[in-house]
Amino acid sequence: MPQPSLLAHDLVRTLGGRRVLDGVSLTASPGRRIGLIGENGAGKSTLLRVLAGVDEPDGGSVSRPAHLGFLHQEMPFDAGATLATVLDEALREAREDLAELERLGEELARVPRDDPGQQGLLDAYGRRLEQAQDRESWDADRRAALVLDGLGLGALGHDRTLGSLSGGQRGRLALAALLVRRPSALLLDEPTNHLDDDAAAFLEEQLRGLPGAVVCAGHDRAFLDAVCTDVVDLDPAVDGPVRYGGNYSAYLGEKRAERERWERRYAEERQEWEALRHSAGVTARRVAPDRGPRDNEKMGYGHRAGRVQSQISRRVRNAGRRLAELERTRVAEPPPPLRFAAGELAARAEEDPRPLVSLRDVRVPGRLALGALEVRARDRLLVTGGNGTGKSTLLAVLAGRLRAEGEVRRRERVTVGLLAQDSVFERPDRTVRDTYRLSLGPERAERVPLAELGLLPEAALDQPVGQLSVGQRRRMDLALLVARPPQLLLLDEPTNHLSPRLCDELEEALGTAPGAIVVASHDRWLRGRWQGRELRLGQGGGTVRQRPRPSD
Repeated sequence: MPQPSLLAHDLVRTLGGRRVLDGVSLTASPGRRIGLIGENGAGKSTLLRVLAGVDEPDGGSVSRPAHLGFLHQEMPFDAGATLATVLDEALREAREDLAELERLGEELARVPRDDPGQQGLLDAYGRRLEQAQDRESWDADRRAALVLDGLGLGALGHDRTLGSLSGGQRGRLALAALLVRRPSALLLDEPTNHLDDDAAAFLEEQLRGLPGAVVCAGHDRAFLDAVCTDVVDLDPAVDGPVRYGGNYSAYLGEKRAERERWERRYAEERQEWEALRHSAGVTARRVAPDRGPRDNEKMGYGHRAGRVQSQISRRVRNAGRRLAELERTRVAEPPPPLRFAAGELAARAEEDPRPLVSLRDVRVPGRLALGALEVRARDRLLVTGGNGTGKSTLLAVLAGRLRAEGEVRRRERVTVGLLAQDSVFERPDRTVRDTYRLSLGPERAERVPLAELGLLPEAALDQPVGQLSVGQRRRMDLALLVARPPQLLLLDEPTNHLSPRLCDELEEALGTAPGAIVVASHDRWLRGRWQGRELRLGQGGGTVRQRPRPSD
């Protein structure tokens, strides 16, 4: 049975008075894996919700397969539901396939060959058989166990309730349920946010093996590189969203070339437009010098003067027509891209041989066990490890937000800033501009204008912070930190929900700050380019390995 395509035509969606999607069209054919990228707020999550049917578009249409899977932020189960309940729902369609095949088979066995209804039964059996083969329904229970293991959930008891799971575990369970179902089209929003290396590699393998279409919005550059057959960039472009063939690495080169072509075309048309305006208004009328006829020209002067005026009229008309045509068709000016422009991420601490923070025999029961760690004034420390090994807990201890057993020494008057994974604002109804000013104080906010940090566009500054996208709220948190850079900056999964371009720029800024920076991250792209020390936390707070990483 051929897999159906997912088709969207001329989608329009307006949120909070802003047109987020403006005439977006998309074709996701079976076997194609499309990555959606763009700046935070470009409409990636909005497009996925419209494609899934969760939100209705204000204009345009969507044709979607009947068996569509969408990775929601939260699963449609209450906190008291068990893991077994989620798995039963994920396996329901496969079990229905097998039950219906058995029923149709028994009915066919009872119906004589010359019965008029036999052909209808055979057709129904064939359709259901093809569907069961596409879903691999006979292998569903084994696949469920394989998927749970692959996503790091195999050790969880099936009687565990969702309320007893961490946010990361619930996210991985929602992803597992979709992979077990094997829908005919799959929509994923930031699917690798809670995955360690092994789980991310497992997900990539699973997606490459699906026969249907996959559309995913993601910041994970390594994931986009490994999975995508196409990349759709929702950032402004000369002819709207652009689809690039190939993975993320291929996209990078093509995107640079496309931007250069747009800028060059705009500059050429602008130059022609200015020349035509000048020609229509001035140059076309200066065909001959302003002078009267000479004595030997008087006989033919009137004839020549008429011919000159005709030439003037023709040239003025031609210039006017071309000018009007150019006004109708010329490309828009390329909007200046956001460029991360923080002066420094972390401030220099006073000269002192003592570390900024030192830990010895630190324990947070059930969450972290660490023998010793020192963070000095210009350190670059990358904290890695699987889910549940205590990366976020360690950053909270370093920040002084979480009490721990053991010895924790912090140099007096050292300033510490923590970018947590979740962005929470006390007043979601307050505008971005007001939130920034009130958080920093008017004097500091004026000295370091939010618009000049290159993290949020001017149009977002008067929006309520509660209406920002998840990625934009992360950018707001980052802006509040770098506007008053601490001497010790702690970043918990800093690339989560950020656009790939900003991730690249943020990584570059990490190397130039004069203060100390500690980053906890599962981002394989970031880790592959890290220069500095690495602290690897073991499962269950067991072994801890600390080693320097060589420079490139």
